[in-house]
Amino acid sequence: MPIEPGEHKTQFLIDQRLLAIGDGYRAKNSELSPSGLPFARAGNINDGFHFDEADHFPEADLQKVGEKRSRPGDVVFTSKGTVGRFAFVTEDTPPFVFSPQLSYWRSLDHRVIHPRFLYYWMLSGEFWEQASGVKGQTDMADYVSLTDQRLMKITLPSFRDQEAIARILGALDDKIELNRQMNRTLEEMAQTLFKSWFVDFDPVVAKADGRKPYGLSEELAALFPDSFQESELGPIPKGWRVRPLDKIAHFLNGLALAKFPPQGDHSLPVIKIAQLRAGSPDGPDRASLEINPKYVIDDGDIIFSWSGSLLVKIWFGGKGALNQHLFKVTSETFPNWFYYQWLLIHLEEFQGIAADKATTMGHIRRHHLTEAPVVVPSSKIIEKASSVFSPLLQQFSENSKEMKLLESLRSSLLPLLFSGELQLRQAEKLVEEVA
Repeated sequence: MPIEPGEHKTQFLIDQRLLAIGDGYRAKNSELSPSGLPFARAGNINDGFHFDEADHFPEADLQKVGEKRSRPGDVVFTSKGTVGRFAFVTEDTPPFVFSPQLSYWRSLDHRVIHPRFLYYWMLSGEFWEQASGVKGQTDMADYVSLTDQRLMKITLPSFRDQEAIARILGALDDKIELNRQMNRTLEEMAQTLFKSWFVDFDPVVAKADGRKPYGLSEELAALFPDSFQESELGPIPKGWRVRPLDKIAHFLNGLALAKFPPQGDHSLPVIKIAQLRAGSPDGPDRASLEINPKYVIDDGDIIFSWSGSLLVKIWFGGKGALNQHLFKVTSETFPNWFYYQWLLIHLEEFQGIAADKATTMGHIRRHHLTEAPVVVPSSKIIEKASSVFSPLLQQFSENSKEMKLLESLRSSLLPLLFSGELQLRQAEKLVEEVA
């Protein structure tokens, strides 16, 4: 039975008049195109929506998909393959088409079911207990069917309490998203500046043409040469040199950590490619605390996965044990911003090499690091440029650490709010202090 607005706290079978639950459109490859609305798959859902590499569905054919396109207020659930990722469609989310890997939960009466409350309910224990009970009951081990989703029960507090819970947890998520956007901007700024100065040599080109380099202080501009010299890469700034990537940084490969099982009650989370991609140490595997300390990673370490999904990330998931297929990248000579940016410059090339491998898991080899050239300026330029790049990286780090704290607080508050162990007013005061 539908519940009336204002009723206190009721558990009921999901009523399709109040809550629509559907899955995505089964598009043929021939129906997809380079332009149109993103065709969202499970891989596009991870801490929000990421459509940079998504296929697209032509807008001219949208009549085919019917209700299977996003609306603000939809809760997205990866119900097939990679089960258990969630995202909330806001007014700012670009419209997209759902693939069959995704289910959408859509409140049809916002006076009864608050859309953002619904999102947080799906992160709660009540939803997970029901989803875990049915997952894998079909031939597909990782699959929660629409039928099973529609048979779930949902507990609704009063609408006023739904609004309060959505407001409390939403304030934390909004701050997390703001930090995430700030970090994207910081990364774009750093990459643009780095490419301009050390790849395209714009300050040197300007000085060679008799122009003042744009955007540089006089002190920094004076350090850049005003002419070029020949090298194996072609013209490079005079006095600069070409070195291999593995000569400006040390690449420490991780351990086969199955050989170092945990001993006793204390252990380290094993950091594999999945954890690196998620930015979280959460996973089933643990390793002994007695491994060589150089294989322990911590916040601020630069990690490069050289196999499978080739990624370069600055780690902010706390202490963990470095698994094989991952490099911890360090240098005793160059600042971290310098070799981090050069890794990003070469990443697409490395990904292409891995994609060409005729194996089940593409990878690069050590010699590819040696064959990746780096143009190294004078030590004075690096020292002075650090006053520009290091603050960007420092702000990125501070934002990332704050995000982890906010995510931890949200995870702690969510079950307390849904169980009633924490009063809403207390939670609001706590969130006001941090967000």
